[in-house]
Amino acid sequence: HINPAVTFGLFLARKVSLIRAVGYMIAQCLGAICGVGLVKAFQSSYYDRYGGGANELADGYNKGTGLGAEIIGTFVLVYTVFSATDPKRSARDSHVPVLAPLPIGFAVFM
Repeated sequence: HINPAVTFGLFLARKVSLIRAVGYMIAQCLGAICGVGLVKAFQSSYYDRYGGGANELADGYNKGTGLGAEIIGTFVLVYTVFSATDPKRSARDSHVPVLAPLPIGFAVFM
């Protein structure tokens, strides 16, 4: 799990211990900081042009709308991870083999 929200969801579902979840979340955040540092070091023109990679809301949207979109998007991602990796679900439940990365990748894309 690359996303701290997924790690937190797995912790709440008791699939990851507290110590492991905290360690994962720290590592995930440090990885993001290192990634930004690499972009700033090697591609500073892109870093400056795109505001350091920070998200911004389009004109006409307020912070509440942006927060709502983030909440819904995070819910969809965590729900997709849980449903795609459910150990009770197997390929025999459907005509198509279950490939967990495919639906998770589509959820991240959306």
